[in-house]
Amino acid sequence: MNITLAHCQSFDNQDPVRELRELFSLPPGVIYLDGNSLGVMPKTAPARVADVVSREWGTDLIQSWNKNGWFQMPQKVGNKIARLIGANAGEVVATDSTSINLFKVLSAALNIAAKDAPRRKRIVSERSNFPTDLYIAEALCKERGFELDLVEPEEIAASLTAEVAVLMLTHVNYRTGAMHDMTAITAAAHAEGILTVWDLAHSAGAVPVDLTAAKADFAVGCGYKYLNGGPGAPAFVWVNPLHTDRFWQPLAGWWGHAAPFAFTPDYQPAAGITRYMCGTQPMISLAALDCGLDAMLAAESLGGMLALRKKSLALTDLFIQLVQERCAGHGLGLATPSAHGQRGSQVCLTREEGAYAIVQALIARGVVGDYRAGDGARDKDILRFGFTPLYIGFEDVWHAVEHLRQVLETGEWKKPEFNRKHAVT
Repeated sequence: MNITLAHCQSFDNQDPVRELRELFSLPPGVIYLDGNSLGVMPKTAPARVADVVSREWGTDLIQSWNKNGWFQMPQKVGNKIARLIGANAGEVVATDSTSINLFKVLSAALNIAAKDAPRRKRIVSERSNFPTDLYIAEALCKERGFELDLVEPEEIAASLTAEVAVLMLTHVNYRTGAMHDMTAITAAAHAEGILTVWDLAHSAGAVPVDLTAAKADFAVGCGYKYLNGGPGAPAFVWVNPLHTDRFWQPLAGWWGHAAPFAFTPDYQPAAGITRYMCGTQPMISLAALDCGLDAMLAAESLGGMLALRKKSLALTDLFIQLVQERCAGHGLGLATPSAHGQRGSQVCLTREEGAYAIVQALIARGVVGDYRAGDGARDKDILRFGFTPLYIGFEDVWHAVEHLRQVLETGEWKKPEFNRKHAVT
């Protein structure tokens, strides 16, 4: 049965989480399929940020560290994130960037390995992992005398040898939307004495995650994608309680001190996850992230992450089916796995020619996705579309594919203005 617009409208009418869309500010005429890169603004954010600026900063000034709870914000926000990633209260802090947090936890993991298994001198990661993760790992390898081994997804199991100290993976691949089986891979790594570091940038708030059940060792993630915390929102860090107090993290700043206002000249790390903070935290950004998390957690009364995951899979299934039905013959391939258990909340299409220009033509029509370049050898260029079930509906999917069909059939993407590269793609 071919899907029609009427079918999609019917799906929206039956959507149990459709009311959550009203919590977000969506520009008129825009179908936003880039929430996997930057989430939509919650409606509460402008007033909350304005209050932090005008009242908490402008009037209460330095008293706000106590009066308005600024000092506890990293833990308060972290506890909300914990509910989305299978962690317990007091195990997560919202702080710094994903790159900085990865440096902290990977350093800690290497410290543990150096003590427990000093002969292990390799870090394994996926060749198509997000580059910043690989850069951080590469820098630490040079500093510590380790070797970074990059493998294909199907080679991960065979790469888990007695020489490996740490397996570092992103749960959902940023390029393809392919999702690893965290529990199975973590168990396989542990069976070989290997620690695991997971990047949740494309899974926190997008797919169900249970770090505790998976027995993961370390995890980091960002706040500005599916958590809708705004551009440059603080990231987060989680450490398995088995490891938290074993070593200092390398950025031993005063916010990670056991008694920061004792102002002692020597560093004494705080107990637990608090030691993974470093310097003074960004209150305005934390307030915006807090709004994003409140909107995210509003789904709990409607079925929570399981309900959002069910809708996400339905949206991505629909998009794939409509592209295959309505855009056949235009050279589009599918980079994202079809199997539900192997897919995040995005769909990535490939094309030999014009992928960037096609995305730009879609953006000009109000359908916002993004583009990721291939390496010219093994990876093709990718048209990347994220489906955030909080605010994307089934009718949106229909219209997005219709615009894609028109751009391809008319050759609209060949216009010069769509082939000029911007600094950010």
